[in-house]
Amino acid sequence: MTGRSLRVRLWIAAAASIAVAIALAGIGLVTLFERHVERRIGAELRVQLNQLAAAVTSEADGTLALAREPADPRFAQPLSGLYWQIDGWRDGTMQRGLLRSRSLWDAVIELSDDGLATGAVHTHRAPGPADQRLLVSERLVRLGQGGATRALRVVVGLDRTEITAARNAFAADMTPYLALIAALLALATFVQIQTGLAPLEAVRRGVEAIRSGRTRRLADTYPDEVMPLVGEVNGLLAAREQAIERARAWTADLAHGLKTPLAALGADAQRLREQGQVVLADDLEQLAQAMRRRVERELIRARVRSGAQPHQARVEVVEALARLLRTLQRTPEGARVDWQVEAPTQATAALVADDLLELLGNLLENAAKWARRRVHIEVTAGERIAIRIGDDGPGVAAEQLPRLGERGLRLDERKDGSGLGLAIARDVVDAYGGELRFDLAAEGGLAVDVALPRAD
Repeated sequence: MTGRSLRVRLWIAAAASIAVAIALAGIGLVTLFERHVERRIGAELRVQLNQLAAAVTSEADGTLALAREPADPRFAQPLSGLYWQIDGWRDGTMQRGLLRSRSLWDAVIELSDDGLATGAVHTHRAPGPADQRLLVSERLVRLGQGGATRALRVVVGLDRTEITAARNAFAADMTPYLALIAALLALATFVQIQTGLAPLEAVRRGVEAIRSGRTRRLADTYPDEVMPLVGEVNGLLAAREQAIERARAWTADLAHGLKTPLAALGADAQRLREQGQVVLADDLEQLAQAMRRRVERELIRARVRSGAQPHQARVEVVEALARLLRTLQRTPEGARVDWQVEAPTQATAALVADDLLELLGNLLENAAKWARRRVHIEVTAGERIAIRIGDDGPGVAAEQLPRLGERGLRLDERKDGSGLGLAIARDVVDAYGGELRFDLAAEGGLAVDVALPRAD
């Protein structure tokens, strides 16, 4: 599931981190640029302010005048965005706009009395004409000498629309570079995630190699952070092998312990036959053979269910099939059947030879038991070894097909058997990661499809 994927979680965290970092970087850079532009424009305004302060004069009648007009043509253009204004005090009352640039037209810049010291310059924001927002620099100067001095406030302002336009242009120019940085960070994140998770992928491949029988333990070449996991897995494998060995020893002891009672039953049957009790002797022999066969199959079942296949198991399917057919053709049921085989010259499966013989032997014996005259066998070597065995027998009802292979299931009691053959075949296939399916054969009977892993 996606919610459980460590890689997806890391990607989500990285994407969120990159997005937040890029957004904060963009906002920070735009803010710094805007402040830089404001400082730069503030410096220019102070130059204009000093020029105005140097140019303002007072006539004999007390009126104010400029010795020279500012050179910037925007001061002469109405509502151009660049303005100057000179305010003065008379009888303690502020008189705004005693002199002002033509660009202000009939408006004045409204400023509050913020207690300027003589010669000090203040830069701040203020409303301007036509709903403009101005960046304003103001300075207090005094004209005259002694007690006849007059306080004047010289003001220069610039519409902040220019600053905003410069800021927006900078943001637009910066956006592709931020996107490029985000892409580079995403690439670096991809490399980091792949590199960080590579040991886990290596562990997965190592476990897969163990499961397929190519090796027995995980190597000790993993990073230090992964080695505790590797040690636990190897410890689990060692414990599993010990449990399998104990189970093998137990099954061997069981088989050895049953040999003597079964041999005794055979001897008893022989003595009964010598005494003329042939029917009872035959019953005892059949009972002993059924018990021996069941014990053998249960031992095989225990072995394949243990999952302890030797490493690099390989077996030639066509050769094993030919060997089984030679044996079956010597039996009464196998001799009456026409065996039709379609197979390549070579098909190597990743199975132990004894397990393949047990698998195919059970399937071929079942087909021979139920076939009327013909059994068709087809072997295909692709990504997997596919084996199809179909007979022309009575077949199985479609609703019973999913139940085939259940332990002890016998759909017809008229034939001898324990119902274990197909169950053991399924156990062998499952132990090697194969697939076993039952279907209706084109010949009219039962078709068994087996898919086995192909040897490397």
